[in-house]
Amino acid sequence: MAKTGQDPVPGPEPPGLLNVNEPAERLGIHLHPDEPILELSLACSELITPRDDRRPNSFVQVSYVTPPGGFWTKHSQSEIIEATSTPLFMTTVVFTAGSRLTVNTRVKLSVWDVKDRATSTMYEIGSAMFPVKDILHANDHRLHLPLKSSEANTVGYITILSWELSDKTPMPISRSPSPSNKRVLAVDESLFEPVSSNAKYCSLSRDVVLKALYESTTTKTYRFPTTAGSTLSVQEFMAETKLSFHIPIQLLKILIDEEKQQVVELEDLGKLTPHWEQVRKSLLDHHLHLVHEYTEALHGLQTYRGPAFKASCLKEDKRFEFVPLNLHLQRMRVQLLEEEIDNVYDIVTVGAMAAHTVGFKQGGLKKLLSSHEDVYSPKGSGSGSSPGQSHSAKARDLLSSIQALKTQIMYYSESLMRSAKDLAPGDMRRALDSLTDKTRQLVTVCEDRLLDYAIHSLKAARPDYIATTPNDEGDSVTLTTGTEDDPTAKWTWEGDSFKPRTSHSSWEDTLMNVDKSLDCIIKKVDQMTQQEPPANLINRTPKKGRKTSEWSEALYPLQQTLTQCVSLLTEKVQQSLTFLLLQETSCVSSRLQELQNRRDIVFSQALSAVVAGFITKLRTSLNDENFLRQLYLVGLLVHYESLLSPYADELSMLEDMVVGINDLRNVTFKIVPASSTSTHDLLPVLTGTRTGINVRIPLPPGLYGLLPAEIRSGMLLRIQPVLFTVGINEKATLAEKFGNTSLQEIVNIENFSRLNSYYEQYMEMMPAPADVDQPHQTRLAGLLQFLQNNVHIRKSKNVEILQQSAEICRRLNGVRITGCKSAKDRTAMSVTLEQCTVLQLEHMMAPQIFTNALDCMRSEGCRRENTMKNIGSRKYAFHSLQLMAFPKNYRPPEGTYGNVQT
Repeated sequence: MAKTGQDPVPGPEPPGLLNVNEPAERLGIHLHPDEPILELSLACSELITPRDDRRPNSFVQVSYVTPPGGFWTKHSQSEIIEATSTPLFMTTVVFTAGSRLTVNTRVKLSVWDVKDRATSTMYEIGSAMFPVKDILHANDHRLHLPLKSSEANTVGYITILSWELSDKTPMPISRSPSPSNKRVLAVDESLFEPVSSNAKYCSLSRDVVLKALYESTTTKTYRFPTTAGSTLSVQEFMAETKLSFHIPIQLLKILIDEEKQQVVELEDLGKLTPHWEQVRKSLLDHHLHLVHEYTEALHGLQTYRGPAFKASCLKEDKRFEFVPLNLHLQRMRVQLLEEEIDNVYDIVTVGAMAAHTVGFKQGGLKKLLSSHEDVYSPKGSGSGSSPGQSHSAKARDLLSSIQALKTQIMYYSESLMRSAKDLAPGDMRRALDSLTDKTRQLVTVCEDRLLDYAIHSLKAARPDYIATTPNDEGDSVTLTTGTEDDPTAKWTWEGDSFKPRTSHSSWEDTLMNVDKSLDCIIKKVDQMTQQEPPANLINRTPKKGRKTSEWSEALYPLQQTLTQCVSLLTEKVQQSLTFLLLQETSCVSSRLQELQNRRDIVFSQALSAVVAGFITKLRTSLNDENFLRQLYLVGLLVHYESLLSPYADELSMLEDMVVGINDLRNVTFKIVPASSTSTHDLLPVLTGTRTGINVRIPLPPGLYGLLPAEIRSGMLLRIQPVLFTVGINEKATLAEKFGNTSLQEIVNIENFSRLNSYYEQYMEMMPAPADVDQPHQTRLAGLLQFLQNNVHIRKSKNVEILQQSAEICRRLNGVRITGCKSAKDRTAMSVTLEQCTVLQLEHMMAPQIFTNALDCMRSEGCRRENTMKNIGSRKYAFHSLQLMAFPKNYRPPEGTYGNVQT
């Protein structure tokens, strides 16, 4: 018979698509192409090899063809089972709606023997074929077929089992009854159901919130035995997130606006002496350069069309420097139908959050900032108030506090006017109390010595400033720093230092005016509220045409005076503190641009990862009342696991990460109702400045209603980020033998303290954990004790630190984030190990198959597809000598790694 390339098994013309869509259509639901419709398990027996003394290392390759199509399509393959003639494969074969199966689709199973995994030397033992309708109509959903060699000899047998993915009422794939009068189900019925607010575990492609965040989902499925004799159904997902580009775009807009505002503030300083004019020009150039750079970066990201992730080979591409490296969601869903178990475990994977485009010759942020700690430190880290010290951090705090108080004063003054218009004495009194409190706070804050110093510093920098100093005879001598035509300020020598004149300065007058204008309002309100409002005073119409009362008319000029005085006060504060910041940064202006740019890049990458983790955790846990309560009482724990080695460039990357993750403490989250369920309206929105970013997370009304009243009232939610790091490769060995691992040790000790502090708050605010009946070593308190011991001892590649801290994070309902340099190779080893550990500890996966399950996920799981997406090869970027330095459980199976470009 001639080779035509067509279906070798004749059959009737297909009647159309397998009726997988019919039930969905009847429900008005469209199946996503990635949704599974058929899952098969495979096992072989009596495999024969040419040499009787050798047992095969076998795997099964799956192909299919749908008539009248003429070519076989390679679909998937199983893991390799070594040295057995009766392999039972844990990787299952899943066909999705996008496969376009029909009842006449032919499936071909080819069994191969791998002689050498390192060189991929193999040969085909034999193959078997069957039409889909056979497995649908088979008794017990099982087929047992002979394997035929190329010479048509029987070389073994293969068993195919079709799984029911749900224990609910079956919804048939084929509406025709089987020979046994049974209906066959190969589809999880939940996939056909509308996504409801009660669905705790959601499909990434069907849930309205997660679908807005994730795309290009890769799915792998497994079946693992348990110690109780049942079978775990495990689905592994890996998805790209649109937030990889969405968050940097939003952040860049904020940074551009902030840089432009700083340009305006510097220009508003007015005339300065030639020296300070030169300093200001230098800083203006710096801010304008950042505006130009960030505008170009923003335009590049907004016009980008491509995958929703940044591949590892683009880590040094300046166009994408704000985009996190290889950011994905790794999700494992575990089902045990007999016990109605259906859990998901999420890990966000991301490459090192570092300024790869800037380079690491001078070190990372932690090292670069060490000599300018006050200038660049996060909010609130400044100290001291003497003129000789750096005050930038405190100045930023003061400026932020004064601006916030101004906003509140304006709000309460308007509230007072509304109450006066309504002739409501009680409301007027409450508004006045709040207005008085905030105004007094403003005056108190403005009496800070640092602010007084800033005001006099700005005066001294004016071209027309004049000072006096004594001559040798003790008489006063006038010193002029600018023109002498119109002196406006003088200093006198008293004792051993310059002192300002004792007459009231304009700054003191400004503070006094705020106080006096408030007193006038208090007296007027007291006078009004002591008498009942006469009826004839209501609804008087002033010149502007709006209805009001005589009370509001009487208060209006006093309220305007107060707001004008407060505005003048804050304007002077803004100018003075802007000049103080100019003073403080003048000594390091040449490096300011590089450091600020580097910090912005790192923060953008860190923020993208944490926002993805926060929203995913929130959506998954919406039905967990304890989690929602924990969210607003204690905050959300975010656990970063770093596999970077404290050596060479990776040491600098770790220094960048330490600062970037620490900066996340200034990020807050606010959950708001979404205006619609479109993708655009469900993406997060960023507001704020560098010193305080707020992330607004929209939820559809049905889901928003599940939130407690405290969160719905607009409460700002905080996170507690912790970072634990342990190097595991050969560079970590070099660091331990010839380098310095002190940074790794310090980071782990400091972050244990933060984790323990979070645990103490959790225990104080939340109900006792459910592990009180467990042995001490498995309780949260016991795990924390073990972790404390581990971070304080020196032990080579102590990966127990990573494993124990990750377990504590899961117990505390935290977000898990894992990464190495590119989140591709070492990250794959870590997340697969964590998944198998969870299966064994929490779902009783049989311990004797732990290693096999680990190799199975590493050889055929989602992380192999991640390497393909990043570098075009399904091999991990390891070599044999390198792997000798890895801890045993972090080594991939033979044949899955090689020397490839990362």
